[in-house]
Amino acid sequence: MSELFSWQRVVANFPVLIVKLPVTFEIVAVSFSLGFILALLIATARIKKIPVLNQILTVFISFERGTPLLVQMLVVYYALPILLYSLFGIDTRRWEKIIFVDLALILNQGVFLGEIFRGAILSIPRGQREAALACGFSDFNAFVKVVLPQAARVALPATGLTLIGLFQETSLVFMIGVIDIIGRAAALGATTGHNLESYLIIAFLFVMINFALTAITTKIDKNLTYGAKSVRTGAA
Repeated sequence: MSELFSWQRVVANFPVLIVKLPVTFEIVAVSFSLGFILALLIATARIKKIPVLNQILTVFISFERGTPLLVQMLVVYYALPILLYSLFGIDTRRWEKIIFVDLALILNQGVFLGEIFRGAILSIPRGQREAALACGFSDFNAFVKVVLPQAARVALPATGLTLIGLFQETSLVFMIGVIDIIGRAAALGATTGHNLESYLIIAFLFVMINFALTAITTKIDKNLTYGAKSVRTGAA
């Protein structure tokens, strides 16, 4: 058993793997933040049902929701350079591979978060907005000050789960040549012939990240819903 697994290799591999963790955090930060902005635009366009754009988004959403993320990454990685060169003469051969990863994840996050936001906004009764308008609020202020805070409470749990899932989805990026923590583990396994120790380290790190994100989103959710719970239960 000692030939198959060694705690010494775990200790030795940890610093080698941990240096690539910032790459994973960078991918998640860029993809989630820009995907969040894209999601707001998608949700708005879908709610307003803008002609033509709504139909295009329906097809695009069906593609993103109906295909594996790896396929989406490969489509962006191989098809986007051809499209850019054919239409605009842009040569992407010098672009870093992480750019294509970010683009694929931004589109993916934009779709899934957009549907979450759209559902959350539509779940707020129309009477809330109408009451705000009757009180003298403008349409914009009624949305921002009345509808949006309530929608945020509804969307937060699913948004947190999407963020946690994004960390797990970054395990696919090494498939197109981006050396993150998973890619470094694969390289270590190929050179040493031992994979278990590296993947146990990665499993531990991802579980810790999951616990941290879950605790943060749970805390935020409790803070956001405290007032609402007090009103419903009649608490002081």
